[in-house]
Amino acid sequence: MEPRIGIPLCLDARGRWKTEREYHYIDSAYARAIESAGGTPFYLPIQSNISTLIGQFDGLLLPGGDDLIPPRPYPAGVVFDPVPAAQLEFDSALLDAAMEAGMPILAICYGMQLLALSAGGSLHYDIPTDLPGARNHQNPHSGSHKIEIEPDSRLAVAFGPGPLQVNSLHHQGVATPGRKMRVTARAQDGLIEAIEREGSRFCIGVQWHPEKLGNPDALFRSFVAACAAAQDTEY
Repeated sequence: MEPRIGIPLCLDARGRWKTEREYHYIDSAYARAIESAGGTPFYLPIQSNISTLIGQFDGLLLPGGDDLIPPRPYPAGVVFDPVPAAQLEFDSALLDAAMEAGMPILAICYGMQLLALSAGGSLHYDIPTDLPGARNHQNPHSGSHKIEIEPDSRLAVAFGPGPLQVNSLHHQGVATPGRKMRVTARAQDGLIEAIEREGSRFCIGVQWHPEKLGNPDALFRSFVAACAAAQDTEY
C-alpha cells in the first residue's frame, strides 16, 4: 500500500475571501509532489484528537504558511502576515505527536521554522532587518540561488554531492536549529537552508519549496521512501 502522508491545511481566519467565514486552503503542489513520489496525500483540517489522527498516517508533511510573530517589536516598515493562533496550535501539536512517535517528517519553509522552534531554536523574524547583508530570499523562481549541502547528511544522499540550485520565497528564516537539530545546508550568504534531527528515521526541514521543483523532486522521493519503510511501525 502506498504510504499515507498527512498534510495540515492553512487557515484563513481573517475573512480574506469572504467576510465572517473561515477557510482551510493549501497549494495543490504539495499533494501532487507526494503523489508523484509514490505516496498518498491526505489533507488535515484543524481538529482536536491529535493522538487518534497521528496513528492514521505513515508520515507528516508540514507545508509553508504565514508568518511567525516575533517576541519584540520590529521597525514600522516590516509587515507580518501572522499565522492564525488556531493553526499554530494544531500544527505544533501535530508536530510534537509525530516527533514523539518517530514518524518521518518533511517540514517546508514555515514548517522548517516551526520545527526549529519546537526544538528550542530561534528565528530571524525578518531577514532584511536581522541580516542586512543577506540576499533577497523572496524570489520564487526555480534555481534562484545556490545552497551548499553537508556531505554526511540525508540531503546529500537524496541530491548527491555538490551545490544545489533552489527557489526561495520567504522573509523569515532559522537562526539557530535547536536541540538535536543540525544544520545540513546553507545559502551562499550563510542563511540556514536545511536542518535535520539527529538519530531520527527521517526528520528534515528545508527553507526552499521543493514541491515546485522537479517531478518528482528527489527530496520527496526520499521522504516517501522513508514513510514506506515505516509502514509496519505502530505509532
